[in-house]
Amino acid sequence: MAGPFAFTLLCGLLSTTLAETALNPPAVFSLGREVIKERLTQELKDHNAIDILQQLPLLSSIREKPAGGIPILGNVVNSILSYIIWLKVTSANILQLQVEPSDEGQGLTVKIPLDMVAGLNTPLVKTIVEMHMETEVQAIIRVNTNERGHAHLVLADCSTSQGSLRISLLHKLSFLVNSLANTVMDFLVPALPKLVKIQLCPVLEAAFEDMHADLMNLLRVPISFSSDRLEFDPLSPAIKGNVIQLKLGAKFSDFQGNVTKWFNESAVSLTVPYLDTTPFSLTVRQDVVNAVVASLLPPDELVVLVDYVLPELARRLKSNIKTISEKAADQLGPTQMVKILTQETPELLLDQGSPKVAQLIVLEVFATNEARRPFFTLGIEASSEAQFYTKGDRLMLNLNEISSDRIHLMNSGIGLFNPEVLENITTEILISVLLPNENGKLRSGIPISIVKAWGFEAASCFLTKDALVVTPASS
Repeated sequence: MAGPFAFTLLCGLLSTTLAETALNPPAVFSLGREVIKERLTQELKDHNAIDILQQLPLLSSIREKPAGGIPILGNVVNSILSYIIWLKVTSANILQLQVEPSDEGQGLTVKIPLDMVAGLNTPLVKTIVEMHMETEVQAIIRVNTNERGHAHLVLADCSTSQGSLRISLLHKLSFLVNSLANTVMDFLVPALPKLVKIQLCPVLEAAFEDMHADLMNLLRVPISFSSDRLEFDPLSPAIKGNVIQLKLGAKFSDFQGNVTKWFNESAVSLTVPYLDTTPFSLTVRQDVVNAVVASLLPPDELVVLVDYVLPELARRLKSNIKTISEKAADQLGPTQMVKILTQETPELLLDQGSPKVAQLIVLEVFATNEARRPFFTLGIEASSEAQFYTKGDRLMLNLNEISSDRIHLMNSGIGLFNPEVLENITTEILISVLLPNENGKLRSGIPISIVKAWGFEAASCFLTKDALVVTPASS
């Protein structure tokens, strides 16, 4: 009987093993900074950020506390400001956004450069006095965890810095007008950053929330194929370098919405490739891909009158059977029949250099289409090269060739024999009958809707040792 020390040691080893076992999600969606920039830029346009900048109340903001609340100076300043009829932004532009890892390495810093021209109307001159204003809004995308332990992406710490502020006259005029303009620019130095923060930061936060919501909705769009639908469910986000990664759960459901299979985080390996300059990628774990292939190629039964459909193969089959039993070969009639059954779902193998689809096949040969019992029943362990490729925004799979790796004699009515003597002919039958049938089922492909939804024309794909990776095709 084991003592307390042995029990303690066992528990310690078990806890260490569990701690070292990393649980991998069924899929990971990686989002690069170029897409973040493009989507945020578009969302800012949709939220009328330019119009908001053009409506900044510049004059009222510098009139609020123009002299730090000192009454005497305030009266002087108000006297100067009385010469201004209006002061407003006449043009505004949002320059190219920048997204880069934050200083603390736990988030992404979003920088939004603003370029504006303000017009000042004063009775001292007939023309509009124009000032060029440049500033920058910064915010950080980070992962927040709530009280329940649920992690989610947020955009926080939105602010403007006076260090990025530049204000200058576009055209110099008279001494008096230039002095007035310089005074106004001095007032704008503290006022403009506060004003931009108050007016634009809520818009930026709303734009990010909408971008995030659009991404979540796109990831949840069901992928339909065969009689099933594959649905991804965002689990938790992470920020690695300049990439946002979203762990995804997965489930299969029928067209009535009934869930038929769940995929959760597990110890099954998943290698997520480095995104580099790729806009985004969807990395799907091998067992999920395998379930997709199984759904596309369900168990089936094929019956072929060989002499009618494949007369040359029928002749060679008869010749092969004759080497086993001349009596059986003589019984083969013009309606000799071959039945092929795929009783189990195929298995996708990615870890053997080139991807393969392995299948267990039952092949039976009947003397005629009226015969109730077959001459013999063979169990065949077969495999095909799996070729994944894309056509537009659809993921395609084609099976190339097929080989009979092992053949077992399961039943025989013509005496025992070595099934290997039929290896070549059975392989040719599978190539001629089973392979075209299966490729026909795969021909429609699988739509990857997120590709076109995010403005890309076509998808691309590649395989790792334990996953299928889908990306936008490079232009």
